[in-house]
Amino acid sequence: MASLEELTEYINTFLQIDRFKDYCPNGLQVEGKSAVHSVVTGVTASQALIDLACEKNVDAILVHHGYFWRNEDARIVGIKRKRIAALIENNISLLAYHLPLDAHPQVGNNAQLGQLLGIQIDGEMRSNDNTICGSYGHLNSPMNAEAFKSAMDSALKRKSIHIHAGASDITTIGWCTGAGQGFIDVAAKQNLDAYISGEISEATTHLAREAGIHYFAAGHHATERYGVQALAEHLAKQFGIEHEFVDVDNPA
Repeated sequence: MASLEELTEYINTFLQIDRFKDYCPNGLQVEGKSAVHSVVTGVTASQALIDLACEKNVDAILVHHGYFWRNEDARIVGIKRKRIAALIENNISLLAYHLPLDAHPQVGNNAQLGQLLGIQIDGEMRSNDNTICGSYGHLNSPMNAEAFKSAMDSALKRKSIHIHAGASDITTIGWCTGAGQGFIDVAAKQNLDAYISGEISEATTHLAREAGIHYFAAGHHATERYGVQALAEHLAKQFGIEHEFVDVDNPA
């Protein structure tokens, strides 16, 4: 068990949230019980996840995608009102961590995806303004691009989109989970063989072909299931908190 204040302060420090200029507030977003014995984790704080957390009578929900995004309607009406009302009525806290959970070198989404896919991490990908925008690494031995796609699809239990635009074999790979397709140019400038993100945009196909780099869109939800689970495992060891990951299916 941990107090909500202790737990929040620990995660904030562990993930170094002050390092990030994010699109949403990281940390405690909705305050519930003062003591936390049990947590439900998920990718997104959807109504389905909240309803399941209420059924399980947990003390807190820990997610990657929370609320109060930049440029969204600030009013608490409609869907947002229903979600927040359910949290408050059931005295359940909501903790959400976005970019800090993507980038953490141990429990982050990028680190966990690399581990799942058998990629040895060599460093951080950084954009032109030196912001962390993913990871890059290598396979222990070259792998045929189609064989890599098949192995990744099996690991993620989802069929990825593959833009076949490089040599037949892959050794070096860059990746950014979620909506990281815009960083394919960083991977191309590093002369990597392949780049993976969650989402694909119309322009990504052309960029991959013109840069001569394999591109894989493996799913926003599918690539971001693992960081929050790893964080919860860490917290369970640190505080003895019970936790359960609930995978609310999402094909995006």
